[in-house]
Amino acid sequence: MNPDVNDPRAERIVAPAPSGPPPERAPRVAVVGGGIAGLAAACGLAERGVDTVVFEREEGLGGRLRGWDTTLADGGTATMSRGFHAFFRQYYNLRGLLRRADPDLDSLVPLPDYPLVHRSGARDRFSGLPTTPPWNAFALAATSRSFPVSELAAVNLPAVLQFLDVDVPGVHDRLGHRSARDLLEVTRFPRTARHLAFEVFSRSFFAAPERLSAAEMAVMFHVYFLGSSEGLVFDVPRSPFPQALWNPLEGYLRRAGVGFRTAVRVERVTRGERLRHALTWRDVGRSRREEFDAVVLATDPRGLRALVADSPGLGTAAWRARVAGVASAPPFLVSRYWLDRPVRPHRQAFLATAGYPTLDNVSVLDRYEDQARAWAARTGGSVVELHAYALPEDHDPDLERKSLWEQATAVYPELAPAREVDSRHELRADCALFPPGGYRDRCTVTTPDPTLVVAGDHVRVDLPVALMEGAATTGLSAANALLSRWGTPGHDLWTVPRQGRGAVLRALARSFRQPGQRPEVRSR
Repeated sequence: MNPDVNDPRAERIVAPAPSGPPPERAPRVAVVGGGIAGLAAACGLAERGVDTVVFEREEGLGGRLRGWDTTLADGGTATMSRGFHAFFRQYYNLRGLLRRADPDLDSLVPLPDYPLVHRSGARDRFSGLPTTPPWNAFALAATSRSFPVSELAAVNLPAVLQFLDVDVPGVHDRLGHRSARDLLEVTRFPRTARHLAFEVFSRSFFAAPERLSAAEMAVMFHVYFLGSSEGLVFDVPRSPFPQALWNPLEGYLRRAGVGFRTAVRVERVTRGERLRHALTWRDVGRSRREEFDAVVLATDPRGLRALVADSPGLGTAAWRARVAGVASAPPFLVSRYWLDRPVRPHRQAFLATAGYPTLDNVSVLDRYEDQARAWAARTGGSVVELHAYALPEDHDPDLERKSLWEQATAVYPELAPAREVDSRHELRADCALFPPGGYRDRCTVTTPDPTLVVAGDHVRVDLPVALMEGAATTGLSAANALLSRWGTPGHDLWTVPRQGRGAVLRALARSFRQPGQRPEVRSR
């Protein structure tokens, strides 16, 4: 039994049966990308005896969760990263990957609460709720000020019930053509609840609600709230990402025989002379070439588009067109400040915000990360991080940094007089976008070439997974696809229930649907 599975209704996905003959020698596989998806694929392959090499363009592993050392103005050294990430308890496959190097997950520490605050002053939190659906939802509605009784009578019940009948991929057929914003308007939830309980989560997908598929929002609530009894409690690394996660996992993978080529750029994939594929990659100005039996493309959307465009012989025309259509989310900004004074003692380690122009959350790193805690103890200060998701494409970076700080001082007024000892600002635009109507055209793990597979959180697997768990799941799925072809058993996967938990509630939701009519537009 998976030690991370506490939900009795969680589902085990048995690895595909071996379909091909065992090879005469160990296959050789290139994994392009050293993020979660690539590391999961490499782990799945190496544990079955496959000769695996990971290619990563950055100096360190972890992808969007990598870290790097930086020297602060006071002479201290800190590990910078691209920001806070929550490791939810229902991330079964990701946690299983991390357990390879850290069996007890000692590198993670729980954060017991997930407070939300709106600019208007409205507040919500998820601590103290039952973990089992639908009682968690009923308790939230009954206790939250965001769901006033006077406004609940106007809620569109048929639309709301669709959140209780989520199945993948069926929900994308029913809701995927609309945006999350449209769905929120149709449900007629109280406006405060829309901002606090829905838009906050929508923007965690690095997109404004009008650019996110309604089906993705429904799946998200299924994964984190309405379909899983693991609850909304999550863990965070007690040390910076490299020290807590990637250095130990790299050590495990090296012992399993995985080779690593870091700080290199894969330029193209062509037909090999001896083996199926040849990778041309550049290292310190020199071009090199290596051949492999198979390739795993585990890059971010931008990297996938570029590599396939530069590899004209890869895949079919239809598949290449699908890759070219992989969408990237808008830019996001992470600003981290080392300050000369602490925030107030009652401040949570993580706070989600809504109603502000661009501020989406505030993290106080010295509440949970040992390196930041040591700096704060030594200096009497604090380490605070601000996130702004889904920025306008034409934003001014300097003005946005200033604006983000001003918004943060409105949330935590004690920040206003603080002196900045140092700061770092990471502006990126390499996350996946899940727009309305985009699910059917999304890349899948397998491709027209059985020796070429794709992994990443942008890849479709027809399971209720998202974000980091989506990356880990597709990485292991990519490994399984190759292993099956080589007559080798793969790795079982785990997922939250693949449909709504209650048969009665599912039947009630379906009773409101009329043939030929999509349910979310029907009136009460």
